[in-house]
Amino acid sequence: MTTETEEAKDLNIMEQLLEQHSDVTLPEVGDVVEGTVISAANNEVHIDVKGVAAGVVRGPELDDESGMYTDLQIGETVSATVLDKENETGLMELSFREAGHQKAWEELARIHAEQEVVGGEVLDANKGGLIIRLGGVTGFLPVSQLSVEHYPRVEGANKQKILGRLQEYVGDIFNLAILDLDEAEDKLIFSEKAARSDEQKKMLLSFEVGHTVEGTVTGVVDFGAFVEFGEGLEGLVHISELAWQRIDNPKDIINVGDKVKAEIISIENGKISLSVRRLQEDPWQAVAKKYTIGDLVTGTVLKINPFGAFVELDKDIHGLAHISELSWDKIGSPDEVLKSGEEREFMIVSIEPDKHRLGLSVKQLTPNPKGAAAAKKKAEKGTTGSIVAEALERAEEKKEADEKKATEADAKAAKADEKAEAQVEATDSTDAPTEKIVEAKSEEKPKEEVAEAKSEEEVEETPEEKVEETKS
Repeated sequence: MTTETEEAKDLNIMEQLLEQHSDVTLPEVGDVVEGTVISAANNEVHIDVKGVAAGVVRGPELDDESGMYTDLQIGETVSATVLDKENETGLMELSFREAGHQKAWEELARIHAEQEVVGGEVLDANKGGLIIRLGGVTGFLPVSQLSVEHYPRVEGANKQKILGRLQEYVGDIFNLAILDLDEAEDKLIFSEKAARSDEQKKMLLSFEVGHTVEGTVTGVVDFGAFVEFGEGLEGLVHISELAWQRIDNPKDIINVGDKVKAEIISIENGKISLSVRRLQEDPWQAVAKKYTIGDLVTGTVLKINPFGAFVELDKDIHGLAHISELSWDKIGSPDEVLKSGEEREFMIVSIEPDKHRLGLSVKQLTPNPKGAAAAKKKAEKGTTGSIVAEALERAEEKKEADEKKATEADAKAAKADEKAEAQVEATDSTDAPTEKIVEAKSEEKPKEEVAEAKSEEEVEETPEEKVEETKS
């Protein structure tokens, strides 16, 4: 039985020891500590933590993402994370899993920063790519980041066939570069293309834009064809660069295994763009010799879109019949007038060789019904106007005739007056007394009355008769 004196003595010794090691700081939960392995057996590893404490790693905490602690030997230096400062047996509870995870991501960050190429094992495959393990951490290698050698060229881009091709790589080691990583999101993305970028750059030094290359078609997809040339280089011939005419499906003119010549039209960030059509004569340069605006041509409707229909005039020249040129009436869809695959007659309404455009029309083959109606209305309006004009003209002519007739009557009356006066003056004074002559003159009618009578044709007697009457 311990006495109070002995307890006090032990406490004093402890205080002395603490004073001697006052510079020692005990680790806290979450700290990563280093230690030396003192035993490894029965699913437990005992560690001396720098002479400060004894710790133990056990059970699931032995799993290590970094893969460094899978076969430990006594005396090896290890790192572990503190889970508990003192467990039920008085030992510090440690974990390789936490420390290994941290150490593994630190190593991945270094590889990424230094752009180092590393070997990663293919663990599995899915439709999007490959599952890769590197240093105990799993990541993803997308199909788009595979090299030409491993890219799954599958007819029709069948997803099941792509998956089957990818599963053939399980267990293989690929040389990879880390494209992206984020420890917080547990994201690790690899690239086989990036791993070969330096090698590819060296090979590309012997090629320039404008060079002609010969290669083999390695894949045909909806947007074009891949061509392998040189030593493992690959370029894309976009669908628009396969031929001068419009193409809906590249497989209509090119197949896997075909040998082709192509021109390099772009090299950007390791991506090579090729063109097949630029090595061929442009048929649009001679289109004006074959076709003229206003020509009536027969073409085959290739494809109908909401804005119109593409029409093949010959194997090189395709035209567009816009929806506005299909009917004089407003229509909702081109298929109300045209059917895909049918042959129809069209009129050429525009030609633009530089833009590779040729406009076609269906409605111009028939008269515009609205125009015909307008012409008829105009004609009717013209007929009515003529009738009115003729009536006005006749009225004007009658007026002029009446005025002329009145003028002639006035002139005739004036002439008669002058003759009568002349005869009176010539009469001898012995033939009639002066008074009689004066009286006769005084009885003479005014000129105005004579003129009025003549114009109305009521006075029938001649000037000679009037003079005789005066004399009598």
